[in-house]
Amino acid sequence: MQRVTRRVGALIALLLLAVAAIGTIFVVGMRRKSPVVQRVVRRMNKAFWNPRSMETAGTPGSYASVVHHVGRRSGTAYETPVVPVRTDDGFVIALPYGTSADWVQNVLAAGRATITYEGESYEVDRPEVVPTDGVDVYFGDSERTTHRAFRVDESLLLHERGAA
Repeated sequence: MQRVTRRVGALIALLLLAVAAIGTIFVVGMRRKSPVVQRVVRRMNKAFWNPRSMETAGTPGSYASVVHHVGRRSGTAYETPVVPVRTDDGFVIALPYGTSADWVQNVLAAGRATITYEGESYEVDRPEVVPTDGVDVYFGDSERTTHRAFRVDESLLLHERGAA
């Protein structure tokens, strides 16, 4: 019985060590903007988290909204879950992967998109990549802490179409 208990204990310790190692690689990789770590995280998001987020994204009370954009090469319509924050004349979206995400490239190339936020759709244009420090006032304390922890240096500023 003691032998089984020791093996179970060793297995649990090994599992905890593996989880800690993966967590450390994730945090350090995201902070250092490791292309390998960012690519793995983006792929996991696309395959696993994004489809689940899309089930409620854009609805009232959901943490995520939907950015509707068109592929810069294909012309295909896409929908991507994002976490925008309202500004005086539009939205700002923190970019933890920088500007390399496909949806960001598509919005920048088209110069416009539609955001479904809290059940309403907003036409946005004039996308600008801006330093996150310059738009931190729009984010809450926990978001600012997360941006600093993961060195989220860039955000996408989008203006409502027709706003001055």
